Amino acid sequence: MPRPLPLLVRPWRQRLPCAAVAALLLAGSVAPAWSQAAAPAPGTPPAPLRLPGLGESASDEFNLNQEKRIGEQIMREVRRDPAYLDDPLLLDYLQSLWAPLVRTARAQGDIDADTERLFPYESFLVRDRSVNAFALPGGYVGVHLGLIAITGTPDELASVLAHELAHVTRRHIARSVAASSRASTLGLAGMLLGLLVASRAANADMAQAAIMGGQAAMAQAQLNFSRDMEREADRNGLATMTGAGFAPAGMPAMFGRLDGASRLNDSGNYPYLRSHPLTVERIGEARQLVQAAGAASAPPPAPLLHLLMQARARALMDPSSQALRRLQDFDARATMTQLPLPDRLAGLYAAALASAALRDFDRADRAQQAASALLAASPLSGDAAARRMLDAQGVQLALARGDAAQAARLIDAGQLVDGSRSGLLLQADWALADGSVPVLRRSAEALQTWVTVQREDAAAWQALALAAGRLGQPLRAVRAEAEVQAALGNLGGAMDRLRAGQQLARRGGPGTDFIEASVIDARLRALQAQRRQLQADERKAGERPRGDAPE
Repeated sequence: MPRPLPLLVRPWRQRLPCAAVAALLLAGSVAPAWSQAAAPAPGTPPAPLRLPGLGESASDEFNLNQEKRIGEQIMREVRRDPAYLDDPLLLDYLQSLWAPLVRTARAQGDIDADTERLFPYESFLVRDRSVNAFALPGGYVGVHLGLIAITGTPDELASVLAHELAHVTRRHIARSVAASSRASTLGLAGMLLGLLVASRAANADMAQAAIMGGQAAMAQAQLNFSRDMEREADRNGLATMTGAGFAPAGMPAMFGRLDGASRLNDSGNYPYLRSHPLTVERIGEARQLVQAAGAASAPPPAPLLHLLMQARARALMDPSSQALRRLQDFDARATMTQLPLPDRLAGLYAAALASAALRDFDRADRAQQAASALLAASPLSGDAAARRMLDAQGVQLALARGDAAQAARLIDAGQLVDGSRSGLLLQADWALADGSVPVLRRSAEALQTWVTVQREDAAAWQALALAAGRLGQPLRAVRAEAEVQAALGNLGGAMDRLRAGQQLARRGGPGTDFIEASVIDARLRALQAQRRQLQADERKAGERPRGDAPE
């Protein structure tokens, strides 16, 4: 029986208690209408617009610690949502755009020491074909695959990320919540989760009906961003993306793309436009700022890597057989050879991925080989990033067919074990398929080093658990399984696994490790303390009379 295709959909994401989308969370009921601001001097990037400080109300009623707790609570649910997608290759690409924006915001002073210490500034993927992105409390930004699929250049995608980052760094959610002093911290988290569920309703009318009652409607009113907040997010975002090296023209280009696409056909597929309404003034001001800065009026052409990531997003955003077959059929289209070379490569890449998802591995291999040959014979053959992406998909296909030897050849030839997260997890999948002790041991050591820093990486912990089990290290495997559950927010499941580890350690036997047993004991105590704190917070919220402000 062929091995499941690795890295595409990790099997430990289960039990959907809420949706991973927050279009309504950031919905604005009033379209921005701005006064003209002073333009920057020619040749200089636009300066971030600074609104007045939050003041005592926001800092007292929705402080950083409360915002962090709400964000963590929401993300515990989001990570267990099947719509939450951990595709390492696509996530690496998103991170390559997100990380320089965060670094620039830090350098510009938008991220201070307190938020740097408390907020993770994490971007994540949502398997949804609608065009949307959203910010959550505590420094989290979600991106729908439909948004990646519609962007024409990395600069356009970076402009959306920079805008959402500005919502976080300027604490717009806190400002909105501070407008009402009647919601408890945990009560607010519950209302936000309700909005997340409503935002994934089948149509806009159903979603609107779901949020029209009581507290949810109040939360919606609190979280509507003001005109000034949207204006600030645009201007700060433009300054941040420019400072990070992206073409500022990407922002007006993205506005134009969204506006044109929604005019042709919205039908509920463009929630970003409902949560961030476009106006002629908004598009015009973005263009004026770009012109005043002396930047080019259009972003540079998209690199091949972005086109491949667009194709990957299209293949992953809709897992239905009908959608996958449409992408699969690209390799048989007579008009394929008439397309520009980058479009042909992207189409073949998506066709291979779609065929693999349909378990048609022979056809997937043919499309993959055609894409590799096309790249090798083209003027783009020196594009190392595109070559790596094709090689990485080749490894996935080889592992899905159970061909560990071919996967090893591609890993070595493509130098895929390069310190990236996707390379680490590709190595782990190959090690498990190969099964030899030296290969498993190298993979386990690399994974252990990674999770020491990236403690919330459920995928890496899961790979480590499997590798440790193969190596005859039961305590290490059980501890890693517990960390998977902890990273997914399932504290009860994590503690159950740690207790099982304690029992295993008491029985002794092969693979018993005193150091690992001590780590299990300490970790169990830490999780028990964490759960007691959460329970105390819930009791406090339940005992507070209705309408009382949080402490």
